Amino acid sequence: MVAQLTPRQAANWIKDGNAVMFGGFIGAVVPEAIERAIAERFISAGHPRDLTLVFAAGQGDGKERALNHLAQQGLVARVIGGHWGLVPKLAQLAVDELIEGYNLPQGIISHLLRDTAAGKPGTLSKVGLNTFVDPRLEGAKINRRTVRDWVSVQMLEGEEFLFYRRLPVDVAVIRGTTADTRGNITMEDECLIVENLVAAQAAKNQGGKVIVQVKQVVEAGTLDPHSVKIPGILVDAVVVAEDQKEHMQTFATAMNPAFVSRGPRQQPSDAATSHAHSQALDAKTIIARRAAMELQAGAILNLGIGTPEYVAEVANECGVIDQLNLTVEPGAIGGSPAKGLDFGASVFPEAIISQDQMFDFYDGGGIDQAFLGLAQCSFKGDINVSRFGSKIAGCGGFINISQNAKQLYFCGSFTAKGLRVAAEQGQLQILQEGKQLKFISQVEQVTFSGERAAREEQPVLYITERAVFRLDQRGLVLEEIAPGVDLERDILAHMAFRPIISEQLQLMDAHIFSPNFTLTLAKNGHQL
Repeated sequence: MVAQLTPRQAANWIKDGNAVMFGGFIGAVVPEAIERAIAERFISAGHPRDLTLVFAAGQGDGKERALNHLAQQGLVARVIGGHWGLVPKLAQLAVDELIEGYNLPQGIISHLLRDTAAGKPGTLSKVGLNTFVDPRLEGAKINRRTVRDWVSVQMLEGEEFLFYRRLPVDVAVIRGTTADTRGNITMEDECLIVENLVAAQAAKNQGGKVIVQVKQVVEAGTLDPHSVKIPGILVDAVVVAEDQKEHMQTFATAMNPAFVSRGPRQQPSDAATSHAHSQALDAKTIIARRAAMELQAGAILNLGIGTPEYVAEVANECGVIDQLNLTVEPGAIGGSPAKGLDFGASVFPEAIISQDQMFDFYDGGGIDQAFLGLAQCSFKGDINVSRFGSKIAGCGGFINISQNAKQLYFCGSFTAKGLRVAAEQGQLQILQEGKQLKFISQVEQVTFSGERAAREEQPVLYITERAVFRLDQRGLVLEEIAPGVDLERDILAHMAFRPIISEQLQLMDAHIFSPNFTLTLAKNGHQL
């Protein structure tokens, strides 16, 4: 029978110097009770010390929860993570040179877990070439304290690849819904599967331990074997979360049956399928409308955090969202992606696969259209969304997705910090300009390489509320400007470089800036 532990007993299993893999995505599938107990044990007893923390996706609320519990000097020695934006306390330790830190692509970490479990020396991939992950730039190292190389360039049959070394995993701390007394784990209430299975396999095959937080324990033989996501042969102990606040479905929602496609499906109202007359036309909505005009019926999509999330809202308001196939990188397919601290979940998904499987699909070119954020952009088309001075956001799945999507759209406001716009009679009005330029001479960190994309002939658009740019071999080409704006005053004066001006420079469709926006999707050959 599998051991049943309290959170504090589970924390006692973590030894000084262990490499601990923590599963989860933002606030979904996060073993919060165990993470809190590890922190409390360190505060009271001074152990465990000098841990290496490994995680694929960001796990936290940007404040106190999840891995933020563990952000204590002495407890952590090294962090290998995919996204850092929601763990600012850990990031600060790295900025202050108190720990070693690596930022690897989220999909690479999920694949490294699988390859580590399989006894391979690491993962060979083109993901990350010519970005800050490439050792010829920064080698994924976050600070000066981090000196050991985790990534190298390898040549194979005349082509460049990055080789990522295998991950150390002494303990995997993960989460499910139900365990039986033999340790078999089901995930019926979890909105994602994430990397649970490969994390457990990586720990077990390296002689480590696997601890799983669950809601309940049932008798052996009562679980449907098809529903078991982590077999009991991999599980050493389970922890029943006594406080359900530490086993919420996400950090925003205690339990939403729709996230696991249970319960009645609400029919969209007339307002939701028409034109959202009451919605103010702010910059994000305008950008999302212009981006939505690129949507193709039947396309397989990925929408990033922030402005790209509004693309789904526009599609829903225009009654065309059921013509699209929305996916989210941790594993949800179909339905409508959730926002905020619910991000990662989808409302009434058609399927939920594991994160490593999703990135197999993504890395192989499975995404037809990706709509991602735009924080900094250079003339070469480079994008930075991962680091801004001492603020470490991390790349998450951005590099996997942006490098491999068949069609790529970066969506963001033209300037930042204070921008206010309005739309009237089919024209854009800039009420207050943003104080911060986003189109700059050189990005602070290369999360996306425009030169590589141009070389690979990847179609890329950069969509803002007042201008649309296209990437070609020469650099950024201005293709469209919003009606009502002045080219010199409102666009070129707020760029640190002069883009190439298209000979066919056009006005953005005035329909975007009108109250009644409708949308008809183009066909791309996919069958729904």
